[in-house]
Amino acid sequence: MSRIDESLDFIPVRIAVLTVSDTRAVGDDKSGQVLVDRLQAAGHILADRQILRDERAEIADLLRVWIADPGVDVVISTGGTGLTGRDVTVEAHRDVYEKEIDAFGTVFTHISMAKIGTSAVQSRACGGVAGGTYLFALPGSPGACKDGWDEILAKQLDYRHRPCNFVEIMPRLNEHQRRK
Repeated sequence: MSRIDESLDFIPVRIAVLTVSDTRAVGDDKSGQVLVDRLQAAGHILADRQILRDERAEIADLLRVWIADPGVDVVISTGGTGLTGRDVTVEAHRDVYEKEIDAFGTVFTHISMAKIGTSAVQSRACGGVAGGTYLFALPGSPGACKDGWDEILAKQLDYRHRPCNFVEIMPRLNEHQRRK
Protein backbone atom coordinates (compact mmCIF):
# COMPACT_ATOMS: atom_id res chain seq x y z
CA MET A 1 0.00 0.00 0.00
CA SER A 2 0.99 3.61 -0.34
CA ARG A 3 2.83 5.29 2.50
CA ILE A 4 5.15 8.17 3.35
CA ASP A 5 8.78 7.14 3.89
CA GLU A 6 9.80 9.39 6.78
CA SER A 7 13.47 8.49 6.27
CA LEU A 8 13.51 10.64 3.11
CA ASP A 9 13.67 14.43 2.98
CA PHE A 10 10.66 16.36 1.74
CA ILE A 11 11.38 18.18 -1.55
CA PRO A 12 9.20 21.27 -2.12
CA VAL A 13 7.98 21.90 -5.66
CA ARG A 14 7.00 25.23 -7.19
CA ILE A 15 3.30 25.31 -8.02
CA ALA A 16 1.32 27.86 -10.02
CA VAL A 17 -2.43 28.08 -9.40
CA LEU A 18 -4.88 29.21 -12.07
CA THR A 19 -8.54 29.87 -11.43
CA VAL A 20 -10.65 29.86 -14.57
CA SER A 21 -13.81 31.91 -14.05
CA ASP A 22 -15.81 34.64 -15.72
CA THR A 23 -16.91 35.98 -12.32
CA ARG A 24 -14.22 35.41 -9.67
CA ALA A 25 -11.61 37.79 -8.27
CA VAL A 26 -8.89 36.91 -5.75
CA GLY A 27 -11.09 38.08 -2.85
CA ASP A 28 -13.85 35.57 -3.59
CA ASP A 29 -11.81 32.78 -5.19
CA LYS A 30 -12.50 30.04 -2.64
CA SER A 31 -11.28 27.18 -4.82
CA GLY A 32 -7.99 28.84 -5.72
CA GLN A 33 -7.48 29.72 -2.07
CA VAL A 34 -8.09 26.10 -1.03
CA LEU A 35 -5.26 25.04 -3.34
CA VAL A 36 -2.92 27.82 -2.19
CA ASP A 37 -3.56 27.05 1.47
CA ARG A 38 -3.04 23.33 1.03
CA LEU A 39 0.09 23.49 -1.11
CA GLN A 40 1.73 25.96 1.26
CA ALA A 41 0.71 23.96 4.35
CA ALA A 42 2.35 20.92 2.74
CA GLY A 43 5.62 22.87 2.36
CA HIS A 44 5.47 23.60 -1.36
CA ILE A 45 6.14 27.00 -2.94
CA LEU A 46 3.44 29.12 -4.58
CA ALA A 47 5.15 30.11 -7.84
CA ASP A 48 2.29 32.24 -9.17
CA ARG A 49 -1.46 32.67 -8.92
CA GLN A 50 -3.74 34.07 -11.58
CA ILE A 51 -7.40 34.25 -12.55
CA LEU A 52 -8.44 34.10 -16.19
CA ARG A 53 -11.79 34.17 -17.94
CA ASP A 54 -13.04 31.03 -19.70
CA GLU A 55 -11.14 31.71 -22.92
CA ARG A 56 -9.36 28.70 -24.40
CA ALA A 57 -6.54 30.57 -26.16
CA GLU A 58 -5.78 32.75 -23.13
CA ILE A 59 -5.68 29.74 -20.83
CA ALA A 60 -3.40 27.80 -23.19
CA ASP A 61 -1.14 30.86 -23.60
CA LEU A 62 -0.70 31.20 -19.82
CA LEU A 63 -0.04 27.48 -19.49
CA ARG A 64 2.69 27.82 -22.13
CA VAL A 65 4.24 30.75 -20.22
CA TRP A 66 4.34 28.68 -17.04
CA ILE A 67 5.66 25.61 -18.89
CA ALA A 68 8.55 27.74 -20.20
CA ASP A 69 9.27 29.20 -16.75
CA PRO A 70 11.99 27.26 -14.89
CA GLY A 71 10.44 28.56 -11.65
CA VAL A 72 7.25 26.51 -12.19
CA ASP A 73 7.25 22.72 -11.73
CA VAL A 74 3.49 22.14 -11.51
CA VAL A 75 0.36 23.99 -12.62
CA ILE A 76 -2.98 23.32 -10.98
CA SER A 77 -6.04 24.96 -12.49
CA THR A 78 -9.52 25.04 -11.05
CA GLY A 79 -12.71 25.73 -12.95
CA GLY A 80 -13.92 25.31 -16.51
CA THR A 81 -13.94 21.50 -16.49
CA GLY A 82 -17.69 21.01 -16.84
CA LEU A 83 -19.90 20.46 -19.85
CA THR A 84 -21.25 23.92 -20.65
CA GLY A 85 -20.23 25.92 -23.67
CA ARG A 86 -17.96 28.21 -21.62
CA ASP A 87 -16.10 25.27 -20.00
CA VAL A 88 -12.89 25.16 -22.06
CA THR A 89 -10.15 24.49 -19.51
CA VAL A 90 -9.75 20.84 -20.46
CA GLU A 91 -9.41 21.73 -24.13
CA ALA A 92 -6.83 24.41 -23.30
CA HIS A 93 -4.83 21.93 -21.23
CA ARG A 94 -4.94 19.36 -24.01
CA ASP A 95 -3.75 22.02 -26.47
CA VAL A 96 -0.43 22.09 -24.60
CA TYR A 97 0.02 18.52 -23.27
CA GLU A 98 2.83 16.42 -24.66
CA LYS A 99 1.51 13.45 -22.69
CA GLU A 100 -1.78 13.04 -20.89
CA ILE A 101 -1.90 11.36 -17.49
CA ASP A 102 -5.07 9.42 -18.27
CA ALA A 103 -5.41 7.82 -14.85
CA PHE A 104 -5.56 11.22 -13.10
CA GLY A 105 -9.10 11.83 -14.35
CA THR A 106 -10.08 8.25 -13.64
CA VAL A 107 -8.81 8.36 -10.06
CA PHE A 108 -10.43 11.76 -9.52
CA THR A 109 -13.77 10.40 -10.75
CA HIS A 110 -13.46 7.38 -8.46
CA ILE A 111 -12.85 9.66 -5.46
CA SER A 112 -15.73 11.94 -6.49
CA MET A 113 -18.12 9.03 -6.86
CA ALA A 114 -17.71 8.23 -3.16
CA LYS A 115 -18.72 11.81 -2.29
CA ILE A 116 -21.20 12.99 -4.92
CA GLY A 117 -22.34 9.77 -6.56
CA THR A 118 -23.13 9.73 -10.24
CA SER A 119 -22.81 13.52 -10.44
CA ALA A 120 -19.08 12.79 -10.75
CA VAL A 121 -19.70 11.85 -14.37
CA GLN A 122 -20.00 15.59 -15.17
CA SER A 123 -16.41 16.31 -14.15
CA ARG A 124 -13.65 16.32 -16.72
CA ALA A 125 -10.64 16.60 -14.40
CA CYS A 126 -7.45 15.89 -16.31
CA GLY A 127 -3.69 15.87 -16.00
CA GLY A 128 -0.73 15.93 -18.31
CA VAL A 129 2.89 16.86 -18.86
CA ALA A 130 4.49 19.43 -21.16
CA GLY A 131 8.01 20.82 -21.19
CA GLY A 132 8.85 18.98 -18.00
CA THR A 133 5.94 20.63 -16.16
CA TYR A 134 2.99 18.78 -14.67
CA LEU A 135 -0.44 20.28 -15.43
CA PHE A 136 -3.65 19.36 -13.62
CA ALA A 137 -7.17 20.68 -14.18
CA LEU A 138 -9.64 20.33 -11.31
CA PRO A 139 -13.30 21.32 -11.15
CA GLY A 140 -14.19 24.74 -9.78
CA SER A 141 -15.75 23.79 -6.45
CA PRO A 142 -13.77 24.05 -3.21
CA GLY A 143 -14.78 20.47 -2.39
CA ALA A 144 -13.37 19.17 -5.67
CA CYS A 145 -10.12 21.07 -5.06
CA LYS A 146 -9.87 19.58 -1.56
CA ASP A 147 -10.47 16.10 -2.96
CA GLY A 148 -8.00 16.53 -5.82
CA TRP A 149 -5.32 17.85 -3.51
CA ASP A 150 -5.90 15.70 -0.43
CA GLU A 151 -6.51 12.40 -2.18
CA ILE A 152 -4.16 12.61 -5.18
CA LEU A 153 -1.83 15.59 -5.52
CA ALA A 154 -0.64 15.86 -1.90
CA LYS A 155 0.62 12.30 -2.19
CA GLN A 156 1.94 12.35 -5.74
CA LEU A 157 3.74 15.68 -5.21
CA ASP A 158 5.48 14.35 -2.09
CA TYR A 159 8.88 12.85 -2.87
CA ARG A 160 8.58 10.60 0.17
CA HIS A 161 5.40 8.89 -1.10
CA ARG A 162 5.89 5.22 -1.87
CA PRO A 163 5.80 3.15 -3.94
CA CYS A 164 6.21 6.01 -6.44
CA ASN A 165 5.41 9.68 -7.01
CA PHE A 166 5.56 12.44 -9.61
CA VAL A 167 8.48 14.27 -7.99
CA GLU A 168 10.99 11.44 -8.30
CA ILE A 169 10.55 11.30 -12.08
CA MET A 170 10.62 15.08 -12.66
CA PRO A 171 14.29 15.05 -13.74
CA ARG A 172 13.42 12.53 -16.46
CA LEU A 173 10.38 14.27 -17.96
CA ASN A 174 12.52 15.95 -20.63
CA GLU A 175 15.01 13.14 -21.21
CA HIS A 176 13.82 12.80 -24.83
CA GLN A 177 15.34 16.24 -25.49
CA ARG A 178 18.78 15.02 -24.39
CA ARG A 179 18.87 12.14 -26.86
CA LYS A 180 21.05 12.56 -29.90
